[in-house]
Amino acid sequence: MAKKSGRIIITLECTEARAAGVSPSRYTTTKNKTKTPARLEKKKYNPNMRKHTVHKETK
Repeated sequence: MAKKSGRIIITLECTEARAAGVSPSRYTTTKNKTKTPARLEKKKYNPNMRKHTVHKETK
């Protein structure tokens, strides 16, 4: 039997794009829910704004 990994698929959405009135960019990734229970934040590239911005985990 396979072990239960505890990894889930999450969506990261740009936080600066909505304030600027531009459509936000979204990325999907996985995280280990048992080791990282808090919401994830990463700097990713937003092609609509043409710069790296902070992306936060959505619901």
